[in-house]
Amino acid sequence: MISYAVPNEEIWSPAMAQHEHDLELMQRLAAGEEAALHELYAAYGQRLYAYALRLTDDPALAEDVVQEVLVVAWRTAAKYRGEGRLLAWLLGITHNHAFKALRHRPVPISDEMETTLPAAADPPEEQAQAGEQARWVRQGLKHLSSEHRSVLELVFYQGLSLEEVAQVCHCPLGTVKSRLSYARQQLRGVLSRRDKEDWL
Repeated sequence: MISYAVPNEEIWSPAMAQHEHDLELMQRLAAGEEAALHELYAAYGQRLYAYALRLTDDPALAEDVVQEVLVVAWRTAAKYRGEGRLLAWLLGITHNHAFKALRHRPVPISDEMETTLPAAADPPEEQAQAGEQARWVRQGLKHLSSEHRSVLELVFYQGLSLEEVAQVCHCPLGTVKSRLSYARQQLRGVLSRRDKEDWL
């Protein structure tokens, strides 16, 4: 009887392909290939900038942070072992440099940050409702610390797992969970107040 089983080496997921591509990219970077640095920026630059902007609320400072991240990646590419996603490794560097740049000053969430989010494709009335909700969410985010905002950004906008967020933020998994829970409660409270005002 003929077997039509697919050999294991042919079972290749997009995530595995991305991981292999990232490993090769970092090997080229470690070898000093300048084109690899341009590829790295093309692949991840916008996401790093979005995260840096979310933390700093300063476009120029966010650009500086990304430039620093690229320099660090260039110098330390050989240290990347591929044990986790390259995106998480790069976001960890971004996190460190953004917080150094902040020097504990308050970081409000601005309208400009919302341009990093995908554009809505809903009917106008739904877009208006979404815009109003986004405004209230921004109000809620203003009352959160940078640490709480960074967890929300990494989970909801960057798509990292809680374990990856813990690595990026250099804190225990339990701390990530508690920060995320607190941030969600704060935002729920803000949206709840908005709903009550709508009935007034």
